[in-house]
Amino acid sequence: MDELKFNKLFAGVLLAALVFMAGIKGAQILVPSHDGHGVAEHKNAYPIEVAEVADTAGAVAAPVGPEPILALLAEADIAAGMKLAKKCTACHVFDEGGANKVGPALWNIVNADKGGVAGFGYSDALAGFGGGWDYAALNAFLYKPKAYIAGTKMNFAGLKKPKDRANMIAYLRSLSASPAALPTDADIASEAQ
Repeated sequence: MDELKFNKLFAGVLLAALVFMAGIKGAQILVPSHDGHGVAEHKNAYPIEVAEVADTAGAVAAPVGPEPILALLAEADIAAGMKLAKKCTACHVFDEGGANKVGPALWNIVNADKGGVAGFGYSDALAGFGGGWDYAALNAFLYKPKAYIAGTKMNFAGLKKPKDRANMIAYLRSLSASPAALPTDADIASEAQ
C-alpha cells in the first residue's frame, strides 16, 4: 500500500472517531446530565404521592378456580353443548356403544366413576384419582383439566366461560338412557358457599 492510501485510511478513521465524539458531546448538550455519568436525574413536574403497600410477594394468591355452574344447569342449552363438543370428536366418541378413541367414550359419563370406561388406558393420575364424574368434578375438569388432575393425558386447555361449561355438562348429561338428576336447590346453595 502506498503512502497516499495509508494517509487516506488513517484520516478516515480519525474523522470517524471525531464525529463519534462530537455526537456524544451533542447528545450530552441535548439531554443534560446532572450526575456527570450520563444519567440524568428527573423530577416529576407534578409529584404523585403513592401510598406504601405491604409486600405481598411472599403471600400465596388464592387459587382461581371454576365459577359455580349448578344454578346454570337447569337452563343450559344442550344444543350449544353439542356444538362445543364437536371440538372433542377428534379424541372422544359420544354415541352409545361407541369405541374409545384417543380419549374414552363419553356416553353415560355423568356420575360414572373416574377412570371407569371399559377398555380405555387411563393415565395413572386419572385412574388413581378416585371418585365420580359428578357436576362439580366435571366443572373443575372442563375448566382446566391439567390443574384439576395433574398428570392427566388430556391435552385440552379448558372452557373458561361458566356458561360454556354448563352447556357442555348439560349435553353430557343428555347422553344417557336415564340422565342424572339436576341439582337440587340445596346443592346449588351449598356450591355457592
